[in-house]
Amino acid sequence: MKKLILTLVAALGLVAGAHAAGGGMAWDKAPVNTSDTASLQNGAKLFVNYCLNCHSAAFMRFNRLKDIGLTDQQIKDNLLFTTDKVGETMKSAIDPKQAKVWFGANPPDLTVIARSRAGAGGTGADYLYTFLRTFYRDDTKATGWNNLAFPNVGMPHALWQLQGERRPIFEERESHGKTEHVLKGWEQVTAGSMTPLQYDQALGDLVNYLQWMGEPAQNTRVRIGVWVLIFLGVFTLIAWRLNAAFWKDVK
Repeated sequence: MKKLILTLVAALGLVAGAHAAGGGMAWDKAPVNTSDTASLQNGAKLFVNYCLNCHSAAFMRFNRLKDIGLTDQQIKDNLLFTTDKVGETMKSAIDPKQAKVWFGANPPDLTVIARSRAGAGGTGADYLYTFLRTFYRDDTKATGWNNLAFPNVGMPHALWQLQGERRPIFEERESHGKTEHVLKGWEQVTAGSMTPLQYDQALGDLVNYLQWMGEPAQNTRVRIGVWVLIFLGVFTLIAWRLNAAFWKDVK
């Protein structure tokens, strides 16, 4: 319980820092559909291969991935890199002390990151989708990377080999007597292994998985909720007609 509370407090603190640092940048809409099992499976693969090296999901067990259509054998063959037991939680292999030295802080747990990052700009999935698409090379930073959605972030661009290296292009605009630099577009410096469209689709799958991981039972909850509302509607109709029948002879 203490570990869960500390994780949530840290996540909320990072949310505040992200909004303060982001300067009100508009978030892109994430293509989230937690009923798309193919998307969730690909997102889980990307998460394990690119995120779990540094970030843990300590409140999520590998065997819960059976809810998105994977078998125990598929999980063992393709996703177990940090443990040999399907029932174990998703813990990163990185040493927290080394992580603090390299990045300035221990990378946060990502179990509920999509839920904790929601804000005025949109959902937590929208923020993550925007954040992971706005990295650019910055040789003045220790990691060699910076981010438009979270300026001066200590995290390097873990997916740069997929996206390649890009440079933001800004244009100057006058607003209330002040000159603002507004993002106009991107220049592709070096190509990645994916096209821009493929990268956006892959990120959509990753963010979709992060959204699902924050509440794996959300689809079941929605389905049950629909049936409950249908039951209440039918029961209300029956009660209304019974009431009319009981009181029809009373004047």
